[in-house]
Amino acid sequence: MYGTNTHTEKMTCSFLFSPHTESRIFQGNNCCKVRAYDSDVWSLRCDGLNDINNYESCTNICRRMSCFTSCHVFNDSIHGHIEMHPLLVRIIDTPQFQRLRHIKQLGGTYFVFPGASHNRFEHSIGVGHLAGRLVQELNERQPELLITRREILCVQIAGLCHDLGHGPFSHLFDGMFIPRIIPGSKWRHEKASLKMFDHLVHVNNLEPVMVEHGLVLPDDMVFIKEQIYGPLDPDPLNQEEKEKSFLYEIVSNKRNGIDVDKWDYFARDSYHLGIQNNFDYHRSLKFTRVCEVEGRNQICYREKEVTNLYDMFQTRNCLHRRAYKHPVTMAIELMITDALVKADNYIHFEGSGGRTFKMSEAIEDMEAYTKLTDHVFEQILHSTSDDLKDAREILQNITKRRLYKLLEKTQAESFSEVCVSVMDWGMNDDNPIDHVRFYSKKKPDHAIPIQQHQVSSLLPARFSEQWIRVYCKKTDAEIVDGGDTKPASCDPLHLPCRTFPDFNIDCGVLVCLCMFV
Repeated sequence: MYGTNTHTEKMTCSFLFSPHTESRIFQGNNCCKVRAYDSDVWSLRCDGLNDINNYESCTNICRRMSCFTSCHVFNDSIHGHIEMHPLLVRIIDTPQFQRLRHIKQLGGTYFVFPGASHNRFEHSIGVGHLAGRLVQELNERQPELLITRREILCVQIAGLCHDLGHGPFSHLFDGMFIPRIIPGSKWRHEKASLKMFDHLVHVNNLEPVMVEHGLVLPDDMVFIKEQIYGPLDPDPLNQEEKEKSFLYEIVSNKRNGIDVDKWDYFARDSYHLGIQNNFDYHRSLKFTRVCEVEGRNQICYREKEVTNLYDMFQTRNCLHRRAYKHPVTMAIELMITDALVKADNYIHFEGSGGRTFKMSEAIEDMEAYTKLTDHVFEQILHSTSDDLKDAREILQNITKRRLYKLLEKTQAESFSEVCVSVMDWGMNDDNPIDHVRFYSKKKPDHAIPIQQHQVSSLLPARFSEQWIRVYCKKTDAEIVDGGDTKPASCDPLHLPCRTFPDFNIDCGVLVCLCMFV
């Protein structure tokens, strides 16, 4: 807070919200200003009028809206010192959010890359921070967008809470474990994030706190959840929602995949993995603009940013190839999945109403799910129950580095695990840049596409490929020793369709393995 005036008992004041939202105005001449959260537009006017009630009402509003005394500063390894709004801090200081400290960001990758010890907690804080930065950049650059303080705060909350629904070892849980236990299940961590967010707000009695900070319930709860998961209402957007449709592209961009979630994890994962990150999100922040595209407002980028965005998707591809889907990472995650499957019937968590739930059942009860984290690994590893013997032995093999082995061109009669890895740029066979619109310096309000051939002839011709890996659980000498005593026959391995009923693999497809590390 800064200014030259001093409040007295005879003073009254007015607190103006951003000019596009509701305001409370009391007449006054002398003026001082309040520096409120994240550069939104505020003004505090004080004079010598006799209406002490107005003065008290106004100062209460100022105290509540300004984070001068209650804003927390976090020292983040990627973004440096960042300020968090008091409401965000209230959300962070709950058991449901603190749970993310105990879920590794990269799951089994930590067993291959020793530096990848970071967790969903710090990533979520980073996404909340970047969500706020992006929406405020747009607000400052284009005040005609009429972005309100409420909307800025909702976007930040969505960024902060987008990963609340992750299970143990992150994507391993919903991508490998749940499909094994519940074949055909459509459950994903994004859906769990919505349920966990509702649970977090309810059990911590945050509704009145949210209202106190200017949110309107239940409308803003729906808005926050739609930013995480997508539209919850199948009805078409009305005119007002079309004008603000760009806000849904900040945290989880369904249009082209460019969002602050990726900006944070590209930077954070690269830092902890020790892999060079060639994408600079700071540039993208400075060259974003909202333009109308086919009747809806959409986030667009300066035309010269196209190469930086291509670098972003190249970075994604690099991280998947070199780390997320590293052959040893996949072997370890297959082993962890096998252990969790074998332990599912014997590990229970207490949930709502005193009921107990298996790991695979905890996804339906957020009280139980709050207790399900990476700690289940140690719970199995240090167990003494005979029921957990098989699961325990698998995890012991991980700690002793007796891992499932990747078969290259080794002939075998049966196969323990088949892993199909899809490498793409985030939109299957599509080039995601084809779904991005750009603007020029001369025509900043005119959105245009940029074709691949206009950028470079050296860009990839395809944007998706599949790799099939076969892992063997046996630990005999031929495999454990890396194939030094391979069987006499080492013909290429051909797999008939019936071997893989869950995959669309043509008969006689050649299994080529270990081609990228």
